[in-house]
Amino acid sequence: MTPLSLAVTAAAVAAVVVFAVLWLQERTLRRRAQNAREEREWDRIDRELELAEQSGRFRIIGELGDVAVAAVSRLVNQAEGMRYAAGADPEAASRSAAAMETSARDALADLRRLQNAVADGSRDVLPAPGLHSARDLFRVMREAGLEVTFSETGEPYELRQGAELVVFRILQTSLGNALDHGGPGTTAAVSMAWTQDGLHVMVDDDGIRAAARRRGLDRAGVDQATAYSADDDLRAMTAYVEGPDLNELRERAALFGGVLEAKTVPGVGFSLSVVFPALRHHNGVHGVPLR
Repeated sequence: MTPLSLAVTAAAVAAVVVFAVLWLQERTLRRRAQNAREEREWDRIDRELELAEQSGRFRIIGELGDVAVAAVSRLVNQAEGMRYAAGADPEAASRSAAAMETSARDALADLRRLQNAVADGSRDVLPAPGLHSARDLFRVMREAGLEVTFSETGEPYELRQGAELVVFRILQTSLGNALDHGGPGTTAAVSMAWTQDGLHVMVDDDGIRAAARRRGLDRAGVDQATAYSADDDLRAMTAYVEGPDLNELRERAALFGGVLEAKTVPGVGFSLSVVFPALRHHNGVHGVPLR
């Protein structure tokens, strides 16, 4: 065999090998793509089923909620009638009290069914956290790496359980976000200012600065002219900050007449302020249309 024939043969063999390798690679990529498509399709089906299930549960919750509201409304009407009857006809008031007890038990049963529907029957109903749980929350966050400081002014007073839960969720979400965005070493200053009728809750963190320190870009060691501009600062200070967590907190606060403001402090972190003008007397239904 001539040298030319050997060269041609070697080139042909090399071409076959390269072609085989490329074919195997392409086959592997296609198989992976097919598996990925099948996995995405199964995920889509699972999400659709879960969405349908959740939609059905929400309908049940809505219907049970309407029943519970109607039952409590009847209970309120009966209580008003008993109060007026007590002065004129004690016997009628006694009969009204018995009927009111029956209505109260019915309303409680409706509310428990609603509670079970919300919990999906998958867990025991635990006591709702309140302000008494804040100290434990601070301890847990400190153990996770968040440096929490707390200050309080004014004379605290007892709040309704629903109001306490709202304040606790504000603290829990704010501190959790500070740790998520700033990481360990972030400092969060929590303050609560009690007034005669209201409460002001503030949470300020230095998550931006803490994250920059970990990357070696602490603002103190960077030329501010290159790291930040006046336009950046103005946009950050005037922007309306929103997101799923903040929107939920706004809705929670609004239930008790609270107004939430959130903003980014350029080069420092995040600041959240919630003012409840009349939390001491707010029952959570002011401004809510009742049927």
